[in-house]
Amino acid sequence: MPEATFRFYQELNDFLPPERRKIQFMHHFRDRASVKDMIERFGVPHTEIDLILVNGQSVDFSYIIQDKDYISVYPMFESIDITPLLKCRPQPLRETRFVLDVHLGKLAIYLRLMGFDAVYRNDFSDETLAEISVAEKRILLTRDRGLLKRKAITHGCFIRATQPKRQLKEVLLRFDLVHNLSPLKRCLRCNHLLSPVAKSSIVHKIPPRVQKYYDEFYRCTGCGQIYWKGTHWTNMQRFIEEITGAKASIPASEK
Repeated sequence: MPEATFRFYQELNDFLPPERRKIQFMHHFRDRASVKDMIERFGVPHTEIDLILVNGQSVDFSYIIQDKDYISVYPMFESIDITPLLKCRPQPLRETRFVLDVHLGKLAIYLRLMGFDAVYRNDFSDETLAEISVAEKRILLTRDRGLLKRKAITHGCFIRATQPKRQLKEVLLRFDLVHNLSPLKRCLRCNHLLSPVAKSSIVHKIPPRVQKYYDEFYRCTGCGQIYWKGTHWTNMQRFIEEITGAKASIPASEK
């Protein structure tokens, strides 16, 4: 029976059963299979992979595994430029935009707080999430590894952390976004952009005490929600500083 030897590196081992982590292991197979299909049978989503070497040569996901192949599988490289070797990773998206699964609602709000386009609804089906990711060229964020195995999805990320603030930090580091923050550029409720609005045009929509102490206001271009530098402004600054380690500059904050 044909056999191939596999070795997964770094955080890709998180997806493997304990007995296969951080070691090379042999796998016997009967049917003809692509390296993508076989890797995903082990539980590793293709969107988590940056580089595959077969007998020392870089291959893409369509490579058909042969008897006696030695296959090394690597995650995203952060500090080494391996661009000449890459055959797996799709072209980077021009704009970093996200769509999130139903379990990541708090993360969606945090991403919007940082100014990123993050589509989320708690009733999206897996099929809908995949369709949005592909059609709108959005990175799919999920804690469902099975969802990332869908062939159509080219840009996705399995979120390992379970606590929302840690999830946010994971995304910022994974996609190198720490220096691209635009706090409260977007509505936390509906994801539309905020736009400056004259106080006189919305004075009837804000409480008397807010009218007295604040003059700078923003309105969501989608749902119409009004934002200002209220009591949560300082808390949001501290939150961003906690996540990024840098001094925050926030244009507005919802009451």
